[in-house]
Amino acid sequence: MSRQDTRAKVFTAAVELIAEQGYAATTVDAIAERAGVAKGTVFYNFGSKEGLFSALLEHSIERLAGALAAADTGESGVAALDSVVLGQLRFFEEHGPFARVLLAEMWRTAWQEAVARLRESALGVYAGVLRRAAASGEIRPDLDVETAATALFGMVLTVAIERRALYPERPIEQTHQTLVELLHGRIR
Repeated sequence: MSRQDTRAKVFTAAVELIAEQGYAATTVDAIAERAGVAKGTVFYNFGSKEGLFSALLEHSIERLAGALAAADTGESGVAALDSVVLGQLRFFEEHGPFARVLLAEMWRTAWQEAVARLRESALGVYAGVLRRAAASGEIRPDLDVETAATALFGMVLTVAIERRALYPERPIEQTHQTLVELLHGRIR
């Protein structure tokens, strides 16, 4: 198994366990056991539990930002915004445990560098789309795009978690439609 495959297995195990029981309660032993690797393999690849979590956040935020950027169609601001919201819903549909980790663990002081990266990359996609929409006159020109980007991201994150936990049978398109109707009513 390649080093990249090993890291992916450890990331998957770590995010699942942290989502289930929280960062503090998750041990390297449990992560190694779930990943099917030796505890030493975790330390060899990441140095420590904190190093593993930092690498996990970096890796996952990069993937999330890539998914949001890919969802940005580059078309008119509001249409692109709708696409980015759907892209975020789909990402968290596929990576539900990471959504729970973001909501529960990410905002601790220890992970401020990861929060800054999230703000720059993932929330930056939302901010860019909102700036385009404001520049084209599709939304209010006085909208605070940084705050709006954070609010949109948080709203979609929370709704994605709720949908997976409470309404898994609800089509993602229905959830998306409700979100964009709310957005369109507030940003224009």
